[in-house]
Amino acid sequence: MLKYILLSFLFLAQFSVTWNKTAGQDTHIYLFHGQGSDHRLFKNLVVPPGYDTVHISYPMPEKREDMHSYAFRILSQIDTTEPFILLGVSLGGMICTELSDTLSPVRTILISSAKTGSELPGRYTFMKTFPVDRIVPKGLIKAGGRLLQGIVEPDRKYDKETFKSMLKEKDPLFLKRTADMIIHWERTTCSRQIVHIHGNKDHTIPVKNVKADYIVDGGSHMMIITRADEINELIGNILSE
Repeated sequence: MLKYILLSFLFLAQFSVTWNKTAGQDTHIYLFHGQGSDHRLFKNLVVPPGYDTVHISYPMPEKREDMHSYAFRILSQIDTTEPFILLGVSLGGMICTELSDTLSPVRTILISSAKTGSELPGRYTFMKTFPVDRIVPKGLIKAGGRLLQGIVEPDRKYDKETFKSMLKEKDPLFLKRTADMIIHWERTTCSRQIVHIHGNKDHTIPVKNVKADYIVDGGSHMMIITRADEINELIGNILSE
């Protein structure tokens, strides 16, 4: 009798594991942070039950490396043997766009980002023609970023120390090379699996050129932190579709 009881428990345990996996318990959401940030960008992110998050680490870009080749150097961090989601903010969203065509994720979610080069602001077009960023010292690029962060994105005041700390800890060479990568991004098309969330007060990537699926009223480039409740709700709705 004890033997049958034990076998029943083993069967139920195996059934529970299988059911949980089927229900999405093991579905990874890979998180791609922005150029001047790190994993702390997602500190207020809350994903629905049935999902867990994996933070992507960025290697140093090679000199003049393009977005496509850089994205594919990150492939080893993604388990494609199970269903997965890509979620990227700013630069991270651009990298997700490059990966989305080939990897076929269940969904790709972009926040405060761009799906193609045409969604980037006009200053990038100017710098593509006159690549002044390539002659500016890397230290000056970082100093400029620290200065402009508070001016361009006043929303920073809601969590000033986090944003200042993330940018302060970035390698100046990483900032210089990723800036060049963004400026010279040539992508013109994107996957239909991409869902784009954007704020209408984003001063880094203004909404006027962006074809977003969801517009957050008053949302800035930093809304993943400063408007987390709204972003979490939108992500939950997208994942439930």
